Amino acid sequence: MYPKLVIDLEAIASNTEKVAQMCHQRGIELVAVTKLVLADSTIAKTMRFSGADKLGDSRMKNIVKLREGGVPGPYQLLRIPMKSELGLVVRFVDEVLVSMPETAYELDALAGYYQRNLQVIYMVDVGDLREGVWFEKAVNEILDVARKLKNVRLVGIGTNVGCYGGVLPTVENMNILLNIKRELENQLDYELKVSGGSTVALKLLEDGTLPQGINQFRVGEGIILGTDATGDRDIPYLSQDTVVLEAEVVEVDYKPSVPYGELGKDAFGRTPVFEDRGWRRRVILAVGEQDVKPDGLKPLEKGLKVLHASSDHLIVDVTDSEREFKVGDIIRFRMSYGCALRAFTSPYVEKEFKRI
Repeated sequence: MYPKLVIDLEAIASNTEKVAQMCHQRGIELVAVTKLVLADSTIAKTMRFSGADKLGDSRMKNIVKLREGGVPGPYQLLRIPMKSELGLVVRFVDEVLVSMPETAYELDALAGYYQRNLQVIYMVDVGDLREGVWFEKAVNEILDVARKLKNVRLVGIGTNVGCYGGVLPTVENMNILLNIKRELENQLDYELKVSGGSTVALKLLEDGTLPQGINQFRVGEGIILGTDATGDRDIPYLSQDTVVLEAEVVEVDYKPSVPYGELGKDAFGRTPVFEDRGWRRRVILAVGEQDVKPDGLKPLEKGLKVLHASSDHLIVDVTDSEREFKVGDIIRFRMSYGCALRAFTSPYVEKEFKRI
């Protein structure tokens, strides 16, 4: 059945091994992130058995599914938890990222009730403007929280860059974290981990510029796709042929390149822009916005250009292709992070592991 994702476990295992080796050589713990693949248990096991020290996900449903499915942890909850799910967090998670004192205190109370050893990483905002206490206020707030915890242990601090504000990891903002770590350690009298890395921070590892003391990376995209969306690059030592989308042709025709008639918006409220290139040969594929992010599709064949999509149909210009397309043919694509995220999440996209 199509559309489907064809997943190469050997390539994902190889990517995991390479990232893990880079991290471990610098004393960095690797958390392999499963949210992109909707916490697929086969992929999660592959990453865990290929060198990842922990598995991380942003959704409690995913962590519960993996843990109950027998996939070995430890597990880190990446998204700061909702109050309504704290009971699940304490029962199923080993390490959780928090950013509010009241969240830490309620987790502390629940950990005592369930007699669970839960570890907390307190998030610090170094400029990306997503979660975390603002870095200038971090020391006082985190010290106050750490001293009040009785059942939960503060094991480190962390930050997120690149996901909201597009801020890149730099030596400067990593050093902000390390300075906070040192001040906290002087007061608490024990060592803290610093969860400061993600796919985009791999570049600092490659360049040898990552400051000593950043000792946890949370990596998903780099392992699973071999790409770095925030850094706008294919990671050269990793495979990008890990996950391929296959979609089926349902129509082949010649049509004008500009619509005929009065134009409004499309089904998603957008105003499409069309280039007049005369009559073009084009195909329609049975895949659409409900399944993928069309602007993130990268055809593997030369001469193909993705034009536009509705909920269920994708239009591709094939005029410059040497291939003569017919109904029932299959076209294959690589995907951007956002496109793959939607494809893995869609129940209409089949998942198939590549046969060796």
